[in-house]
Amino acid sequence: MDTMRKISFALGRYMAGIVVAVTALALFVPESSLWIKPGWINPLLMVIMFGMGLTLSLDDFRLVFTHPGYILLGTLAQFIIMPALGWGLSLAFSLDTALMAGVVLVGTCPGGTSSNVITYLSRGDVALSVGMTSVNTLLAPFLTPAITYFILNATVSVDVVAMFMSIVQVVIVPIVLGFAVKKLFPRLSETFADILPSVSVTAICLIVACVVSHNAGRILSSGWIVFAVVILHNLLGYLCGFILGKGLGLNVSQIKALSIEVGMQNSGLATSLAGSAFPGLAMATVPGALFSVWHNISGALLASLYRKWD
Repeated sequence: MDTMRKISFALGRYMAGIVVAVTALALFVPESSLWIKPGWINPLLMVIMFGMGLTLSLDDFRLVFTHPGYILLGTLAQFIIMPALGWGLSLAFSLDTALMAGVVLVGTCPGGTSSNVITYLSRGDVALSVGMTSVNTLLAPFLTPAITYFILNATVSVDVVAMFMSIVQVVIVPIVLGFAVKKLFPRLSETFADILPSVSVTAICLIVACVVSHNAGRILSSGWIVFAVVILHNLLGYLCGFILGKGLGLNVSQIKALSIEVGMQNSGLATSLAGSAFPGLAMATVPGALFSVWHNISGALLASLYRKWD
């Protein structure tokens, strides 16, 4: 078990570099990853969400009741700033319909579990980060389809029902099961807690490799514009969260948590949802795949910067 802990720690520490290497291989040598089938994406996401459920406890939700204003702030910031940025950047860069749909969908998804890890590495308020991610994730089945439809219904056909059912299946059910397992079998969950990062990193890499390899031609043909939009979407999310927290007088650790929560998205979920929400728009999966790669790189860099801010 000690060996597994060491491997898990190393994978978590060098996650950004590992994801970059996997992406480069899948993009320029796509046949190396074509064995990973698109049908695997949802089960892999469910594994990640189950792992998140194993890490949750009732104490993580105590903040929701003791300081509901912070959680409400995080929810409003998450589901207003990122969708608005996605829509605005898509218009500013004149993205085609499919890419716009993918970028907006990334914006309407909840924050990813990576935000909790990056907040921890940044010496931010981890309890606040976990509280915001948990609440935003539980609200996602309702808010993600609704906001996506509100923004895109005049442009593309959005299957709201399919999106809702997919989020419940891929996100809510695994989290509830993980939470239940931890409650019923606490010793078992504690035993595997240290190896969860390695499981999550492996699942993320498989998802990225699958999406990138199966869409390598589309990604390379989309040019620099979609890369620029994805990078700006993420960085502006960090900046808006930072400015909002600073303007409202939050303390340093809370500002870090809010900034990271807003900027980092569950882009794996966006990639999965793109197929069911926008049938016939294959390119809609590309922004989510690129965001999955980029926000792990930017998150690692931001953590090294935030650690110096005390």
